[in-house]
Amino acid sequence: MSTPPQQPAQPADRPPQPGPPAQPPSVPPQPTAYPYPSPQSAPPVPQSPPPGPFQPPAMPTGPQPGNPYAQPPQYGPPPVPHTAAGGGAAGRAVLWAVVGAVVASAAWAAGVFLVGAAANAADLRGYTAPSDLCSRADYGSFKDEYTASDSSPTHSSLKDRALDESYCSVSLKKSGSSYADAYLSIQVDLHKKTDPAPEFTATWKNYERAHPGYDVGAVEGIGDEAYLVTQDTTSGTSAGSRYATLAVRDGWVTYTMSYSAYLSSYDRDKDPPEIDEISDWLKTDTRGTLDRLKG
Repeated sequence: MSTPPQQPAQPADRPPQPGPPAQPPSVPPQPTAYPYPSPQSAPPVPQSPPPGPFQPPAMPTGPQPGNPYAQPPQYGPPPVPHTAAGGGAAGRAVLWAVVGAVVASAAWAAGVFLVGAAANAADLRGYTAPSDLCSRADYGSFKDEYTASDSSPTHSSLKDRALDESYCSVSLKKSGSSYADAYLSIQVDLHKKTDPAPEFTATWKNYERAHPGYDVGAVEGIGDEAYLVTQDTTSGTSAGSRYATLAVRDGWVTYTMSYSAYLSSYDRDKDPPEIDEISDWLKTDTRGTLDRLKG
């Protein structure tokens, strides 16, 4: 087997021959949008801090990053929204306008309530309905004709949350009469829940329409309105009847004073007073009685 030829040794004084050129330095890594050094490298694992005493987690003070809809609790009135630059005065004006409207609405509602309550209050004009109207009534105008007094007049009264009422009935006797020659009845009603005006007017102004044969006339100067209703069926004879009623409304108070006399051949009284006289007496004594029932 032959041996390959050996390379001749280099002389010791021969300069070294240059070798292959060195490799150029590698290109430094370029910046990238990937957050880690290279897409192939895994993110660094954070090191846990050394154990220490337990600390409670802090409570969040505002909206959390993971929930954009969560809002911190608010107390008190909602904040006034900020306006754009230069609109602060306009925003305050709008706010005060809203507040003023609310206050005005509340004042209006309170005013309506108070006015409504006042409008519905009973207008009693200071009148009272006594338990014994006979002792308070004035019928002095009839005493010159009927001189014998009634020792036991009839009276009654009613007290209710809607109505106070007093009634009196007196027997009128001439001197020497054993029985009543005429009758006088008086009634006062204090309407505390409803205004009697419409019904009062309908009843007394139109009295003759419901009761033919009666005469009706308005009377001025007594209360808010008054009507005199009369009837005379005697026709100049000793038989028949004479009747007169004065009805008065003053506010929510109604009042009536009525006279009635019934004649027959058995009665001693053959000469009762005329309707005109009776009407004048009713007007005079009604004014006197109404004055006594006030206060």
